[in-house]
Amino acid sequence: MAFEAKCWREPEVPCLRNFNEREAVESVNGALALRPQIEKIIDQIWDDGFDGIYFVGIGGTYASGMQAEVYMRGKSKLPVYVENAAEFLTTGNRRFTDKSVVIYSSVSGNTKEMVELVDRVHEIGARVFAFIDTPGSLLTQPDKQDYLIVYPKNEQLKFYMAANYLMYKNGEFPAYNEYNAEMEAHLARALADAEKESDAWACEYARKTAAFVREHPDLPHYFIGSGNQYGATYSYAMCYWEEQMWIRTKSISCQEFFHGMQEIIVADTPVTLFIGEDEQRPLAERVARFLPRVNGNYAIIDTKELELKGIRPEFRGSISHLAMHAVNNRVDAYMELFLRHPLSIRRYYRQFDY
Repeated sequence: MAFEAKCWREPEVPCLRNFNEREAVESVNGALALRPQIEKIIDQIWDDGFDGIYFVGIGGTYASGMQAEVYMRGKSKLPVYVENAAEFLTTGNRRFTDKSVVIYSSVSGNTKEMVELVDRVHEIGARVFAFIDTPGSLLTQPDKQDYLIVYPKNEQLKFYMAANYLMYKNGEFPAYNEYNAEMEAHLARALADAEKESDAWACEYARKTAAFVREHPDLPHYFIGSGNQYGATYSYAMCYWEEQMWIRTKSISCQEFFHGMQEIIVADTPVTLFIGEDEQRPLAERVARFLPRVNGNYAIIDTKELELKGIRPEFRGSISHLAMHAVNNRVDAYMELFLRHPLSIRRYYRQFDY
């Protein structure tokens, strides 16, 4: 349904805009190759013992933590939690002790809240496992973490690799070795192919959406998702469309959609629904059944329509957020073009102290 659209092209619109296939494949394969390092670190954490694993972040990294936590919640008895760094710094968590472990990621390696967070965690005496994108940044310094992996991008994948091995250690992922063999053989190519497969649809979606935004700049675009797609929904609306494109948005989970937002959806309200393939898929399917009855300006992105060659059905749910990210990469490339708005510029973010 979502990817059947043929792309209308202006002469200036290239196919696969801003897409480097080789780089995309090598990036994912490089992240997958981190598995021995991740396993070694988690073996140390496991041997030392812990009373809780806390995925902590701010903004997009908090969204990635939400994805890891919901992924593990229904599969594991391990004490796994997600925390917003700014909330933790102000409110704390009485369950958090010197036996707790923080897992976090940072692109810049110097985000204010995360620098303060790791210092607070070390004051308590807990341990920190950091994924940092930027070598030589502040958060890569020895006093800022106990376990460190430096590698760019692929944040959600790195979190899930840690989550999978934790569950394997706890006897909850018997197919761990089989799963990883499949991912290492096929995931990078499957995600690159997903970008190519969705490119024409993304171009058309972006063209229509940009035109609607220009005509209705004060009307927010609504993003809806659940399961590991809710972190994607939350992050995509806030970190991409608001921060990078300066478009008003609202994100909400499928399960909460019917308890408020449902009543403000009318015929021309712009809505995008993310549907993944994890256990919360039925929640998104319920929204998909409702939208056509009241709305004519919705889009559905369903990862089930992507081929993801080589990934068996029972494993697809664990990577559907990565597949959604692949589609959204294509959307971003064309939104940037049709909005005539470079995604790298900011009005306020990190432009001055606040």
